Amino acid sequence: MKKAMLILGLSLTSCLAFAADTLDGTKWKTIDDKTKKALSIVQFTENSNGTFSAKIVKVLEPTEDSKCVKCEGKYKGKSLTGIQIVSGLKKVGKNTYENGQIVDPQNGKTYSFKAKLSEDGKTFSGRGYLGVSALGRSQTWIRAD
Repeated sequence: MKKAMLILGLSLTSCLAFAADTLDGTKWKTIDDKTKKALSIVQFTENSNGTFSAKIVKVLEPTEDSKCVKCEGKYKGKSLTGIQIVSGLKKVGKNTYENGQIVDPQNGKTYSFKAKLSEDGKTFSGRGYLGVSALGRSQTWIRAD
């Protein structure tokens, strides 16, 4: 009986470990798709509705451009640190996320966003686009934690 309870307990623990999403709480180094330079560190959070958001927690090369001068609304003129750049991202399959939005702090525009986490969990490939995915830009971020 003790053996059965131990096996059941271990099974439940492993099920809970697999239920937690591997994106929640992770930090990523954003890489500019044009210059290939590291720009910032963003951190993902799982929201109560099951979607994910990400905010900039560190700007890697602080400059005058470290402010969201072209952003609209509450982020206009604010420091990039603390700005939520990803919102509404939903897990739709194994390591696959869609239906999100991403803000480009360089131009202040918001795009539809989808992404895929690599099998080894070391890279996060995302695509921001308008309308159809073919009309967009892709970036691959590198795990920072």
